[in-house]
Amino acid sequence: MPAAMPRPTACLTLADGTVFYGQGFGAVGETVAELCFNTAMTGYQEIMTDPSYAGQVVTFTFPHVGNVGVNDEDDETAEPVAEGMVVKWDPTEPSNWRAAEELKTWLARRGRIGIGGLDTRRLTRAIRQQGAPHVAIAHDPEGRFDIEKLVAKARGWSGLVGLDLAKDVTCAQSYRWDEMRWAWPDGHAKRTEPGHRVVAIDYGAKRNILRCLASAGCDVTVLPATATAEDVLALDPQGVFLSNGPGDPAATGDYAVPMIRKVLEKDVPLFGICLGHQMLALALGAKTVKMNHGHHGANHPVKDLETGKVEITSMNHGFTVDSQTLPEGVKETHVSLFDGSNCGIRMSDRPVFSVQYHPEASPGPQDSYYLFERFADAMAERKQA
Repeated sequence: MPAAMPRPTACLTLADGTVFYGQGFGAVGETVAELCFNTAMTGYQEIMTDPSYAGQVVTFTFPHVGNVGVNDEDDETAEPVAEGMVVKWDPTEPSNWRAAEELKTWLARRGRIGIGGLDTRRLTRAIRQQGAPHVAIAHDPEGRFDIEKLVAKARGWSGLVGLDLAKDVTCAQSYRWDEMRWAWPDGHAKRTEPGHRVVAIDYGAKRNILRCLASAGCDVTVLPATATAEDVLALDPQGVFLSNGPGDPAATGDYAVPMIRKVLEKDVPLFGICLGHQMLALALGAKTVKMNHGHHGANHPVKDLETGKVEITSMNHGFTVDSQTLPEGVKETHVSLFDGSNCGIRMSDRPVFSVQYHPEASPGPQDSYYLFERFADAMAERKQA
């Protein structure tokens, strides 16, 4: 006779009443969030610590999760931000020389719930067809679940539309950043030479973005998401960077857009990524819309409309800039080859530009690093003028 199936110790309930049972790992408890899926084959630690995933549970379509363990160097921020993770199989033991801890132990210590043993292919199809659902995820080693209560929690969750999460994940105070990109054999070297003075607005900034700025020749000062134009300009920046982040860009724009517009009046080079791209678009007069299930993965082809080049990019966004609303003087520079959605803009008359994707994540692996160099070159030209 076949072996009996183990008793479920975790469940995932969708707002429509669908229930998935599996084996829990990591923290014990319950949480509610939006459910998305990520198609990347690597980088689960970076994904779980990416502040852009605040308010979301991530379904990993690649089945081998846990096999490289976790380590302090790969955290994109100090603590995991994604609410939980869903995987096909129970996480495997690490088999990598850089592993310092097992994924299960790391999740438990960091207070994040995981559930394995689910049909992630079926779950992904449901997300694509019906849109990103609101869910409740629960882990109880005794297998005791109040399904009606969990479904009610999922249905009662307000969702990401209208939700400003940048304030929840931004830094508490300003700080300097001097760590550069990882390189063998020394790891993360420190920047010591003078560089372009850059103010980075932290809407949920990933560490590797800041490293790329430092490696491109920038002296980076990071300010909280709520920084005013006066805060920014008081540092006499030669360039301003707008970071990635979570939530509804229109909600964050309530305080971010006025700041950006005042900074634009000073005619300094400006570069934005992900939520920063959306913030710039809003400041220039465009609009953003919620996507059906968003873009989350490391294999997204993006076409540069000005060069014809196709870049393989990493993406993580559930909202997008409506290219039909871009005003005169703002050009669409990049588009997704999956669905034609906007992936980049620039102003026609000054070095102000942004992209929806993550050039620091390097799935290409070097396809998009030129964007950091473009930002640095723009500041260098301003110095010489």
